[in-house]
Amino acid sequence: MKSIIGEIKEVTVEAEELINHISETIRIHGSIYKIRKMSDFAFVLLRTKRNVVQCIYSKEISCFSLDEIKEESSVIVIACVKGEERSRTGYDLQMIDIEILSKPEEQSPVVINNKCVDTSMETLLNFRPLTLRNEKERAIFKLQEGITYGIREFLKKEKFTEIRTPKIVYAGAEGGANIFRLDYFGREAFLAQSPQFYKQMMVGVFERVYEIAPVFRAEKHDTSRHLNEYTSVDFEMGYICSFEDIMQMETMMLKYVVEYLSEQYGDEIKLLKAKLPVIKEIPAIKFKEAKELISMEYHRPIKDFEDFEPEEEKLLYELIKQKTGSEFVFVTHYPSKKRPFYAMDSMENEEETLSFDLLFRGLEITTGGQRIHGYKEQIEKMERRGMNTDLFESYLMMHKYGMPPHGGLGLGLERFTSKLLEQENVRFSTLFPRDINRLIP
Repeated sequence: MKSIIGEIKEVTVEAEELINHISETIRIHGSIYKIRKMSDFAFVLLRTKRNVVQCIYSKEISCFSLDEIKEESSVIVIACVKGEERSRTGYDLQMIDIEILSKPEEQSPVVINNKCVDTSMETLLNFRPLTLRNEKERAIFKLQEGITYGIREFLKKEKFTEIRTPKIVYAGAEGGANIFRLDYFGREAFLAQSPQFYKQMMVGVFERVYEIAPVFRAEKHDTSRHLNEYTSVDFEMGYICSFEDIMQMETMMLKYVVEYLSEQYGDEIKLLKAKLPVIKEIPAIKFKEAKELISMEYHRPIKDFEDFEPEEEKLLYELIKQKTGSEFVFVTHYPSKKRPFYAMDSMENEEETLSFDLLFRGLEITTGGQRIHGYKEQIEKMERRGMNTDLFESYLMMHKYGMPPHGGLGLGLERFTSKLLEQENVRFSTLFPRDINRLIP
């Protein structure tokens, strides 16, 4: 095929700009997503970086043979933008010529150009480099991008400083067995379970900080809600009056994110049929009261007095939604035994902490609370737990030389995305999941 591309000067446009070029001849690049042959013409769907654009091939106008192109070929198309009321975009592209940049060597082992990738989750993840090309699959992660954009924009408005903390650390922030060990030039080191120590340190520097980055948990859970590597949205803020200040900040942040998605990601919301939550005020209930409420309403005996069972989280969500209409609920004052050594205990009841979890549609997506800021208080709590404070010398340095009252939280990005889209498994909202069975692709 002799291409005329390069011999005439058409304007190169993005798919989002096509509506502004009606009746013009343009150049656009992308991949051939799907070819639907009709009797005397063909629909050729072109996948660009955000949109799928409908092109029309016809022998009368197109200067090439339809047999020359294959699905998943990378191409540059020269086309005339024609207004078309019947099209959902308001236009079609009449194909004039095409330059083929590459062709696939083999046919895809998975059909990716239907409305959904109709296959098992295992196959979906095994062929992730291909299945993510599906319009709906990639829309999940475009929406996830929007969540992080909204978070960053909100926190910037609230005068937070974005930081970068180490992922190779000398000790785990939460301790326990769920920490990955590695050899660090002959010394033992760990993958960070959380940026906790560092974001607290940086409160003493910037007052308000945040980070969106991976964290690692060596938990041998093989469930629909657990990953061994996930993206944590962390923020920490100083000069708080109460841990409720943190809960209020998160409420404002989530409200901002939902509004941001509604304004900027309408196409993805429509494609995924996402039901965005309405956030006004998020109700709060103490952990002990929540356990008792669930037990009473559903006639369930309390088996674990220190934590929620997954089923209890779902039941609490149903109760709160029924009573208040909210799809979110803060659960506060978790038992001290179940919270890390840096969690501040309640002055009213030392067996409870000034901490919280945020549940969204029946799943915990956030853990947060107020931290101990006094040096003596932190040492005393660590010693009560039998911890060797010498191992935490660099962490305790901030307490020794003065810290304001502070606290913060960590939100699981994949969990939040998954519940936003009402998915059954968090892996659907994870680009390349890492769990106890999966290390590739």
